[in-house]
Amino acid sequence: MPFEALQDELDTRATQGLLRYRHELQSAQGTRVKVNGKPFLSFSSNDYLGLADHPQLLAALQTGTQQYGLGAGASHLVSGHFSAHEELEQALAEFVDKPAALLFSSGYLANLGAVQALVGRRDKIFADKLNHASLNDAMLLSRAQVQRYRHNDMAHLAQSLAQPHSGRKLVITDAVFSMDGDLALLPELLALCVQYDAWLLVDDAHGFGILGEHGRGSLFHHRDLSDLASPRIIYMATLGKAAGVSGAFIAAEQVVIDTLVQNARSYIYTTASPPALSCAVLASLRLFQKEEWRRTQLWKLVSQLRAGLIGLPWALMHSDTPIQPLLVGNNNVAVALSEALRTRGIWVPAIRPPTVPQGTARLRISLSAAHSEQDVAQLISALHELAH
Repeated sequence: MPFEALQDELDTRATQGLLRYRHELQSAQGTRVKVNGKPFLSFSSNDYLGLADHPQLLAALQTGTQQYGLGAGASHLVSGHFSAHEELEQALAEFVDKPAALLFSSGYLANLGAVQALVGRRDKIFADKLNHASLNDAMLLSRAQVQRYRHNDMAHLAQSLAQPHSGRKLVITDAVFSMDGDLALLPELLALCVQYDAWLLVDDAHGFGILGEHGRGSLFHHRDLSDLASPRIIYMATLGKAAGVSGAFIAAEQVVIDTLVQNARSYIYTTASPPALSCAVLASLRLFQKEEWRRTQLWKLVSQLRAGLIGLPWALMHSDTPIQPLLVGNNNVAVALSEALRTRGIWVPAIRPPTVPQGTARLRISLSAAHSEQDVAQLISALHELAH
């Protein structure tokens, strides 16, 4: 029976320490969660600013639901595009200093739609080897030629871009690499795109809301180094991480957004997100600009954690973001370390291949502005205890 082969594959994954599990939350997302009936101090969420359960967002969602109801009922191009969607798209475009923006139901769908709509068989994509899975899938589905360059290796990318090619060229990259926490070299990437006449698609899922002035994202984080207000840049960010809600958007030149409306299949053929969610994101954008203390607290906690974990047998990877990966190496050891923390009431996920390269299994520690110094100290103490 075919099921026997499937079970054999699952058993092999389990032996290799690669079997994935779901854990059931019975509380709101936050630094204190209830998982499988037990309370935990959580360092596992991408809720970087602690907004996922913020009362102002909840109130905006309730008001939006009263006005617009629950489901959108149709795709944006049929009858599912509400005034709340339109208002949010305009606000997002202004916030990231782009002419126009387009909402998607998730970052995965945004990347699939944008790449597939902009390049095809006669075109070429250049992709960082550590890009998110959604960008990898997008480039394969586009049917464009694909060339991957070594992580943040600008010389390797320049060599690839210099090869003769008559079609469109699209460089795609994470802005903050989700499993390593390091930053793309955006000024250098843009300079190469200008030199070789290419577009640059930037996935800022983990930078939007935390980097740059008022959390306006990675493009603004680099503004002191180079002018990244370039029409060549196609900018994607998600709304379910630092923004605390759900969804994603693409911001770019008007002609690019118009092209996506016509050709992005993951936009055209998907029911629009509930309009009330757009009301909640609008409230989140206001908090981005009003409550700078959240980002200040976040960077304070990053410094505390990095200083506190010196001397462990596992090395913290270089990261100046709330994503702090503790490199363990062995899959089973990473899982055992994660489970040992859970017995102490601390939730930190073990990340293993194929999400990360072979031999680089890790604990992915995610910090939030809602954490306290005492929370971080508790994690530091537990890791030192387990190390000895």
